[in-house]
Amino acid sequence: MRARFCCKTLGLLLSALAAPTGCALAAGTPARAPTAGLHGGCLTSGNGFLRARIRGALNLDIDWKNAELECDGSERPDGHGIRLSFAGPMSSGGRRLRMVFGVAAGAEGAPGRALPTNLTVIFEGEERLYSTLGDDHCTVDDLKEERVGALDERVRSYRIVARGFCTLPATAPGRDEHILVTRFDFAGRVSFDDSGIASAPEHTP
Repeated sequence: MRARFCCKTLGLLLSALAAPTGCALAAGTPARAPTAGLHGGCLTSGNGFLRARIRGALNLDIDWKNAELECDGSERPDGHGIRLSFAGPMSSGGRRLRMVFGVAAGAEGAPGRALPTNLTVIFEGEERLYSTLGDDHCTVDDLKEERVGALDERVRSYRIVARGFCTLPATAPGRDEHILVTRFDFAGRVSFDDSGIASAPEHTP
């Protein structure tokens, strides 16, 4: 049921997302937990992170370090911009929180400012998600890219460091609920693959 919900809802709303995770976080609960269920962390360099402040139907203050995170990224499916996925610690009940950023106009190796951004917040294992359903609710205020890994001509990876905010809320389809991500900061990675086979996240707007 959980997998069917994720695939169906994300496919209809975001054109590509589906993941088996979750995070049973009640309103007002800090989004920190044991790191069980993660394998190797976000970046091999050890300097990945995600911080975010969420208010509304749920009140969460996220501060996840590299070892607590799973992260990945690629070009967006339409070839315009980049997408990054961050999954937090797995709870004992098999739930966790995933945040997916679709940064419009983000380009390989290029820094950026004031980039419109689509945001999806997925509570995997709870059959709940919130989405801005467009690029006009959130903004990446500042974005930097640093080349990492092997200098492969076909697949090229970058460490992405960005900060931003949302001015309008994300909504939950089928629920009269809203959340507002008032600020976010992250460091993750994006890979560009000329073969056309994305080595990117399974979940992204």
